Amino acid sequence: MKNIDRIIFPTTIVIFGATGDLVRKKIISSLLRLYYLGHLPEKFQIIGVSRRDYSHEKFREFLMHNALGDAHKYYKGPDIRDFIEKIFYFKGRFEDKPLYYNLKKMLESSKDSAGICDNKLFYLAVPPKFYSGILTSIAESGLAINCSPETGWTRVLVEKPFGKDIKTAQELDSLLGNLFREQQIFRIDHYLAKDTVQNILFFRFSNILFEPAWNNRYIKKIEIKLIEDTDIGTRGAFYDTIGALRDVGQNHMLQMLALVTMDNPGSQSSQAVREKRLEVIKSIIRSDDPSRIRDMTVRGQYRGYREAQDVAAGSTTETYFKIKLELSSPKWSGVPIYLESGKALDKKDTEITIYFHNPDECLCSQIHKEHHHRNILRFRIYPREGIYLRFWAKEPGLTNILEPRDLQFDYHIGDSPKTGEYDRVLLDCMKGDQTLFTSTEEVKQAWDYVTPIIENWGHTKLHFYDRGSRGPGIEI
Repeated sequence: MKNIDRIIFPTTIVIFGATGDLVRKKIISSLLRLYYLGHLPEKFQIIGVSRRDYSHEKFREFLMHNALGDAHKYYKGPDIRDFIEKIFYFKGRFEDKPLYYNLKKMLESSKDSAGICDNKLFYLAVPPKFYSGILTSIAESGLAINCSPETGWTRVLVEKPFGKDIKTAQELDSLLGNLFREQQIFRIDHYLAKDTVQNILFFRFSNILFEPAWNNRYIKKIEIKLIEDTDIGTRGAFYDTIGALRDVGQNHMLQMLALVTMDNPGSQSSQAVREKRLEVIKSIIRSDDPSRIRDMTVRGQYRGYREAQDVAAGSTTETYFKIKLELSSPKWSGVPIYLESGKALDKKDTEITIYFHNPDECLCSQIHKEHHHRNILRFRIYPREGIYLRFWAKEPGLTNILEPRDLQFDYHIGDSPKTGEYDRVLLDCMKGDQTLFTSTEEVKQAWDYVTPIIENWGHTKLHFYDRGSRGPGIEI
């Protein structure tokens, strides 16, 4: 399939952690879709790096079985075969320096034989503990040097979390800044690449209907939820050192907060959008007062978490949190904003809910005078993607009784292969568009807000809740 927006120059994508869950569940299937839709260049190769003892063929078989099992439903056999033949494997331990020099020789050989390495994308699909070593070795080995002074680029894609607190985040960003230019660094927050999340800005700033009422005069409160019905599974070793707030609060949820409350950026440029997101994150009212943090937060843990694989006995890691915060900007002053996330809850649901004030003078019958006739707007991120508006209208008949009605817009999925957020992440990185990637300053400001909460949670009670429940049920 041809695409006029395809990447033109030959590109090599090097994936560290090539046999991990992220590659199997997201990355390879996204790259196949980009190939099928004609976005990838005519000449490209994918090199998977991991410590398993695989040949090229064994690695391809691994991906076909574990990542592309249902590909035949959407793609023709030749498409799949042509794609899979562009995938290669490189065995090595991330800590071993010779790995990077040998990889450099391999890429130079590819360039000499096929002119393949004009562009280089290094994807770190690995736990954060490997970031420093891999990034340093990429730079020291010369892998980051462009193949030609005239053409090509080198970029790095880094998965969250970006550190575990403000100190480690600054250390990681200092390392990145010393080794690469900001234009080369792409910090992934895949929630920003979801269609429903992107649509928040277009919905707000492409329609005149809501933006005049998008302030504290008309909006009573905002709720942002990211809740899951599954537990941590086999991720105990990772999750027990991170917890829910670091895992999704510091990144996904603060970014959704920024999108729903930011001012109009005036353009779709990455710089303009990132600056407006940053303004919101900077305006979150901070506090390191233990009593205030105790009053404005709830942390919980589902019963049975401590028995999970690789979880420390007596662990106090939170699997649930709820935070009440406010913004200091005059536009949002006094509007409470609630962030809530947890695992092993009663359902899987990610949504942003805007509650408007009740009408000052409701045209209601006397029996409805005490009722709440507020409008409610929901951005449903997952699983049923869409936008929903609750309004009030007179019910049919001879009475003047009001009843709630919903206007809604759903994303409908047809028979074509469903695109995912990683499709956009990978394509935008190759295009050099940083709009959907967090900047150094955004990461810093997010940790600046979250770190005091984490540091003071030792003084707050850990509430236990049952699997399949709605959480601790504590109001703040």
